[in-house]
Amino acid sequence: MSGTTTAAVRQRRRAAGAGTNRWVVLVVLCVSLLLVALDATVLHVAVPAVTEDLKPGAIELLWIVDVYPLVCASLLILFGTLGDRIGRRRVLLLGYGLFGVASAMAAFAPTAPALILARALLGVGGAMIMPATLSILRQVFPDRRERALAIGIWSAVAAVGAAVGPLLGGFLLEHFWWGAVFLVNIPLMLVSLPVGRILLPESRGDRSVPWDVVGALLAAGGLFGVVLGVKQLGGTAASAGPFTALPLLTGTALLILFVRRQRRHPHPLVDLRMFGRPAFSTSVGCIVLAMLALVGLELIAAQYLQLVLGLSPLQTGLRLLPLTIAAMAAGLAGARMLRRFGPRRMVCVGFFLTAAAVLTLTAMGGTDNAPLLLSGFVLLGFGLETTLFGAYESMLSEAPAAQAGGAAAIGETSYQLGAGIGIALLGSVMNAAYTPGLRAVPGVPRQASDAAGHSLGEAYDVAGRLGGPAGAALRRAARDSFVHGLHVTLLVSAVLLLLGAVMALRLPRVMQCAEPVAAVELPAPRDVAEARVTA
Repeated sequence: MSGTTTAAVRQRRRAAGAGTNRWVVLVVLCVSLLLVALDATVLHVAVPAVTEDLKPGAIELLWIVDVYPLVCASLLILFGTLGDRIGRRRVLLLGYGLFGVASAMAAFAPTAPALILARALLGVGGAMIMPATLSILRQVFPDRRERALAIGIWSAVAAVGAAVGPLLGGFLLEHFWWGAVFLVNIPLMLVSLPVGRILLPESRGDRSVPWDVVGALLAAGGLFGVVLGVKQLGGTAASAGPFTALPLLTGTALLILFVRRQRRHPHPLVDLRMFGRPAFSTSVGCIVLAMLALVGLELIAAQYLQLVLGLSPLQTGLRLLPLTIAAMAAGLAGARMLRRFGPRRMVCVGFFLTAAAVLTLTAMGGTDNAPLLLSGFVLLGFGLETTLFGAYESMLSEAPAAQAGGAAAIGETSYQLGAGIGIALLGSVMNAAYTPGLRAVPGVPRQASDAAGHSLGEAYDVAGRLGGPAGAALRRAARDSFVHGLHVTLLVSAVLLLLGAVMALRLPRVMQCAEPVAAVELPAPRDVAEARVTA
């Protein structure tokens, strides 16, 4: 096609509404992201109900919560590569279908292992959905200023999904059983399937490039081993035993083999040269640290609000709502802040604000302090969303347009890995600080103390069975130990966030907008109709 003809076609498409189509695509991508982000946290307020109904052990309970982000993080690279080969939209729609089926399985799971399996399948579906969102966004919005606004909306939706999850879960638990928190996925999937098939553009990479399935399995096995080892640190008396060391060593070895294989492979799943760019590698590290703090703290905060303060699931969700509103505000204002302050100052300030929020929340005690929680959650939501926005925008802009799919897979892997490790690491810190306070409660048998040390919910259950002064003493000691563990966990989070602020000093000072990328033309509605009639 000649240059004149090409220019005419592009002009006709723009006149027919191609520019509008970009924002319609963004809406569909945001719905996809909402579906995945919602499921990462909607279960948090249902943990006490799940514990009461299915009676999971301490390790089973941790797996119920974090097997979803762990499986999702492990398979993102694999399904990102699959999308490059057979079409990103096709993999996205397949992910919708699997997500719906797995949601139904989780809702009606009769046992803890069945729920873990269903959550793992949800992670597989999420891994099929997530890489498409950022890679399509990177291609559809080639102009950095416009893309920054799109990423702001996208990241605000991610924050909404993560924070509205407890609110929605609380509302459903007020009226239905705990399985209803999974059934909410099915209507979203039923809407997303036909809308995505009609509106989303299809895009592929080089079909001739073979899959490195061995590399994908090495990455998945390595991530599983490392997180499993971290999960067991600080858990029980066996925390320093072989059941912790073996997964950690095995996982680390597999990840080392994965990196070496990617460096030598002619068609690597992950182009490790991107990590040689300081802005890219720094952005990835900032995403991991930010998500580590957000998801782990949110899980612990939900348990604090319900089990210590005695709030209902719906009241718990409402208490967390200010975090959502603040995150939305930061996401929508992110593009303007990025242009004014630049990536370095924006991400650093976001980390400092989040650390300040975490330190503020250390004043939480055994009694309700609504103004303190409100200010802490608002500051937490605004700071974290500011950090995530600046990191995501810098990461995508630093990666070449031709490697948008790989960059998106790395970013989403960082997001999910940070969430999974956050639950595991902060949960382990919490357990390590909580358990010692229950070992010598007057009048409580050793066996009862050991059982109460598994979780606060189990401690309340044991205290109820004991009754009398011993039961009251155990309940009081468990609550005080949980608050102490919460304070220790918040201090650890603050240290990690300050490390993130130091890491962000490697980001660029200013936002470079002069970027030579080719625009990706989207078909106008008339062009789509004509193409389908011709086919």
